[in-house]
Amino acid sequence: MTSASKVPKGKQVTGAARSRMCSELKKMYERGSSIRDLTELTDRSYGFIHQLLLESGVQLRGRGGRPFTHSPRRRAERVARRNGAR
Repeated sequence: MTSASKVPKGKQVTGAARSRMCSELKKMYERGSSIRDLTELTDRSYGFIHQLLLESGVQLRGRGGRPFTHSPRRRAERVARRNGAR
């Protein structure tokens, strides 16, 4: 981030500084930075960064990881029932 968008912690970000911060955060987020990365960089809260990204019109990424299905045991039981074995 540029020094122009470094606003002291605890001070409200409004006007041109907020617009500048929004566009810079949007660029970094779209290049792959996470919201957590941006919080550390700016010394701002997760909620604040999240709100700025929404204001900037960015399409937020989904949460990472593999979607939850069932435990392997439950899956094996379901497959066995489907095949007629018990």
